[in-house]
Amino acid sequence: MPAFVPAVPARRPAALSRRPISAVVAALLLLPLSAGPALAADGDEGKTKEPKPPARMSEIGGERLGRPGTQAHTGPGVPALPEKLTARSWIVADAESGDVLAAHNAHWKLPPASTLKMLFADTLLPKFDKKQEHKVLRAELEGMGAGSSAVGVKENLTYTVRDLWLGVFLRSGNDAVRVLAHKNGGIEKTVQEMQARAEELGALDTTVVSPDGYDAPHQVSSAYDLTLIARSGLQNADFREYCSTVSADFPGKWVKDKKTKKKKRETFAIQNTDRLLTGDYDLSPYKGVAGVKNGYTSKAGWTFTGVAQRGERVLLVTVMNPSSKEHNAVYKETAKLFDWGFEAAGKAEPVGTLVPPRGAEPTAPAGTGEAGGAEGTRAEDPAQAGAAAGQGPGGSGGLGTVLGLMGALLVVLAGAGLLVHRRWPLPEQARSGPERTPGAPGAARRTRTPWKPGTLWRPGNPGQPGKSRSPEPSPEPGKPEEPQG
Repeated sequence: MPAFVPAVPARRPAALSRRPISAVVAALLLLPLSAGPALAADGDEGKTKEPKPPARMSEIGGERLGRPGTQAHTGPGVPALPEKLTARSWIVADAESGDVLAAHNAHWKLPPASTLKMLFADTLLPKFDKKQEHKVLRAELEGMGAGSSAVGVKENLTYTVRDLWLGVFLRSGNDAVRVLAHKNGGIEKTVQEMQARAEELGALDTTVVSPDGYDAPHQVSSAYDLTLIARSGLQNADFREYCSTVSADFPGKWVKDKKTKKKKRETFAIQNTDRLLTGDYDLSPYKGVAGVKNGYTSKAGWTFTGVAQRGERVLLVTVMNPSSKEHNAVYKETAKLFDWGFEAAGKAEPVGTLVPPRGAEPTAPAGTGEAGGAEGTRAEDPAQAGAAAGQGPGGSGGLGTVLGLMGALLVVLAGAGLLVHRRWPLPEQARSGPERTPGAPGAARRTRTPWKPGTLWRPGNPGQPGKSRSPEPSPEPGKPEEPQG
C-alpha cells in the first residue's frame, strides 16, 4: 500500500507560506491520526494473519462442541489442561463411551491432509479380500499431485491388496491410494462413496474432493469428524493391523538370481511415519498407542489422529495444524492430550459426545444378551478376527505381529458398542460378560479376553515375528518428514 501523502497542491508554496504557523502546526499534528491505519497496514505487509474459527459451528455431538475456543469442565480432581497447545483444533474422546472429555474448535472445518485416508480405508477396506492380487496399469498412477507421498508402486507389477494397504497406512502412499481407487471403479466413484460414508457416520464437516487427502479446493474435515472416522475404522481388524504396523517388507521389482538363474521378487523396507508409534530422536514411542494416521500438506500443516490404551481406558485424540515450530509438535501435543485424558477420565464431566452412525438402533435392554452382528453389517466375529491376525502374507514387522490387537482392540471397541451392528452401544452386561458367536445360534458361550497394550509389538521386543528395525530418524527440524498428501 502506498504511503499516506497529505492532500496539498504541489505548486502553491506561496499560499502555504502565507498560512498562519499555528494552522500548519495543527495540520501536521493531525497527520499521525489520519495516517495511522495506513502505516499499520504497511507494517503488516507480508505477514499472514492467523485465521479464526467461525463464531458458530456444527452442534453435532453437543452444543458446546459448536463453540469456538477451548471447551472443558473444571472441578475437584480434574487436572488442568496442558499448557502451550498451539493446534488450531483438537479433541480428546473416550473411544468406548464416546464421551468428549475436552475439545478446542472441534468442528472447525480445516484441510485434513492424509488423515483423510482413514475415511478412504473405512470405506473401501471391506470391499476387497486382502489376498487378492492386482496388476497395476500406468493410468492408475497418473494424476497424482506434485510432491505427493508415495510408497513406490510400479506399473506392470502385481501387488496383493494387503501390500497396497500397507503402503497407504505406513508410507501414506498416494500411489497406493490411486490404485485401490481405480480398483474400486475410479477416483470419482470412490470420492462419492467416501462422502456418503462420512454422512452415514455423522461426519458432516467433511467434504471429500481427493481420496488421498492431497490439498484440493473446498476439501475439509474437522477434529470431531476425524475422530468419528477413526472410531469407525478401528472396528475393522485389517484397519487395526495396518494402522499399528511399525514396519513391513514391500514388494519391489523382479530380478534374476545370479546363482539359480531364477527370477525372484526383491523387497524393500517401509516404516510407519507415525512418530508416536515408532519414536524419533526427540520423541519416545507413546506407551499403549496403536495408530492411527498422520498427515502433512502445505495448507493443512501437520494433522494426526491417534488411539491409545492405559488400563481399561481407550482414548482417541485428534490434533490439527499446530503453529509451534518445534520438531514433531503434532505428536508432542497429542501425547500431552493423551496424558491429560487418561488422568481426567472418570473425573471430568464430558462436554459432548461422539455420535453413533446414522441408522444405529438404541441400546438393547439390559439382560437380553444381544451382541449384534446382523447379516450384512460391518461387524466381525472377535474369534475370527483374532485368528486372522497371523495369516497375512509377507514379512510385516507389525501386525502379522500384533496378535493380541486383532481380537483385542475389537473386544474393547466392539464390546464398547463401536461396531455398526444393530444395537448401539451394547449394554454393559453384554460388554463385560460372555457372549454367543454371532451368526451361530446355540453355539457355546465364551468370555471376552481383554486387550492388553503389552501385546502391541514394539521394535526389539523378543519373541515377536517379523524383523525388528530401529526407528528411521526424521529429517532435520523444520523440514517436513513426509511428502505432501
